[in-house]
Amino acid sequence: MYTGVMSAILRIAQIVPNTAAEGPGRRFALWFQGCPFRCPGCCNPEMLTFAGGMERAVADVADELRFAHERWHLEGVTLLGGEPLAQASGAAELAGHARRLGLSVMIFSGYTLEEAEALPNPAVAQLLALTDILVDGRYERDLPESARRWIGSANQRVHFLTERYRADDPCWRRPNTIELRWRDGELTINGFPTPGALSLRR
Repeated sequence: MYTGVMSAILRIAQIVPNTAAEGPGRRFALWFQGCPFRCPGCCNPEMLTFAGGMERAVADVADELRFAHERWHLEGVTLLGGEPLAQASGAAELAGHARRLGLSVMIFSGYTLEEAEALPNPAVAQLLALTDILVDGRYERDLPESARRWIGSANQRVHFLTERYRADDPCWRRPNTIELRWRDGELTINGFPTPGALSLRR
């Protein structure tokens, strides 16, 4: 639905419009294409290059989000990748659409919160102001996380930036899950990157 307002362009690796494996409740998950970090053992190595993926206007993705919410009664949006903060302007615009729908915003970033707050791009601050949950820090494959749900390595931190969620919510202690989808002859996997899931990717 074109509104006549200029919309940022996102470079996207993948969208899953309804997932229960990428944060609390049912969520619209968007993986950004491109990451400035090269964490050894990254579960999405195909998303590291900024040259891949597909270009989508935020306005179009926002329409897709609205349709998904009307169909599945979503709880929120999860932005991951890739690196969401590398496309902070478009990510903030999309997060604003999510908030207007009453949805929560969760972000997975390789930047620590302190690094993110020091970035000169004002869109990063705008994005953080719209974020309910931030999972921060590079992935360290030698520090696997076994206790907290949705967390890749033990060094990564969970920041509750609003009052919408709490650290003592039992959802953080439930088992991780993965989701498999078969569409048009292609298998896609999302969720916690267990060794078994990574072998299926290969």
